[in-house]
Order: sequence, then C-alpha cells, then structure tokens
Amino acid sequence: MATFNKGILGGFSGKVGTVVGANWRGKDIMQNLPKPSQKDPTEKQLLQQAKFKLAVAFLQPLKVIQSQYFGSGSGVKSRVNLATSYIINEAIQVVAGIPELMYNKILITKGELTGFQNATLSTQAGGVLDLEWEDNSSQGNASVTDQVSLVCYCKELKDFQIFEGIVMRSDLMASVTLPNFCIGKSVEVWAFLNTEKQTFASNSFYLGEHTVV
Repeated sequence: MATFNKGILGGFSGKVGTVVGANWRGKDIMQNLPKPSQKDPTEKQLLQQAKFKLAVAFLQPLKVIQSQYFGSGSGVKSRVNLATSYIINEAIQVVAGIPELMYNKILITKGELTGFQNATLSTQAGGVLDLEWEDNSSQGNASVTDQVSLVCYCKELKDFQIFEGIVMRSDLMASVTLPNFCIGKSVEVWAFLNTEKQTFASNSFYLGEHTVV
C-alpha cells in the first residue's frame, strides 16, 4: 500500500488497471488488486467470516452512536472497527458450530465516564420501560448534567429502538415507551451515559432481557 499527494492521477477511488485507489483517514492511498484465492476457505476461516457477518449485521444500526462513543478512535482502527472487533472477540460464542451473540457481554458504548450506580429496569403495561438508578453525580468525573440513553433490541424482530438523551443523571429515573409491535416480545436492554457536550461516554450497562407487556 502507498500514499500519494496530487500525483499524476490525483486522488481517486475505485479500480484503475491493476491498482485500487481510496481515501483513508484523509490520505489518498493506492494498493495492488488482491489476487483471487484458488483455495477453498478452511472451516476456521468460514467460522471467522460468520462471526464477522453476525457482528456487522447487529452493529449496523448503532454506527452513529459507536462512531462517537466507542473507545478513543485513535490509531489505525476507527471506533466502529473497534466495536466490531470487541464483539467478535468478547461477545460471540460458538454453539454446535454456529456463532451466537452473548448479549450480557455486548458493549454499546465504551468510555471513561463514570457509569450508573445500581441501575434497575422494570416493565409496565403499554410497552413502558422504567429505568431507575442511584445518585453518584459526585463520583469520579460524573456530572448532574450527564445525559442518559437507552438501547433496546428485539432478537425476534431484529429491531432496535434507541432513545438518546432522554433525561439527565440527576433525574434518577427515566421512562420510555416501545412501539406496539414490541408488546409480547422479549427485548435486550442497555443504558449508557454521555457528557452534556457529547464528548465521551460511559461503558454501556446491560440491564437484561425483558418481556414487553
């Protein structure tokens, strides 16, 4: 791979002859076309491909959140890539040769902001989810103005419902209402906090699997 500045071709993307051009992190890069492999993929390679496909499909609706709130985004990997690598390495198990997500190990956000203290979730009729937590606004780098967000995922429907910045840390409770099509379904739920200026976030907190009533 090579980088170039205003060469004879200028910046370009896509295939030109035997090379591919692209813009990566603000730099124009150029590399040779990969040679097609003549070998069938091994079982290990197929399993890794399946893990990657599972992680990418699950995380796609979270890209905006994770591009802002997953790790530092420094170095070669973007925040979204860091989130994908984390899921593949830490939150997928293989059962009878099939990769499965371990929802209790998934992180929606990853950061240094002080998280929740004793957060609990309960369900109410009409698709209502009630989140409560204890005041820890004086701990670490926490602030009363930190914003609370809730992320819900229905495995059966492969549907995310995301509620961002619904209340502040000092409110100690939040309520959201899921769409009617979620009633009777099970959802996995996470919550996270981010600073008022949206500069960084806490590690997301897994609140468990709940049946929407």
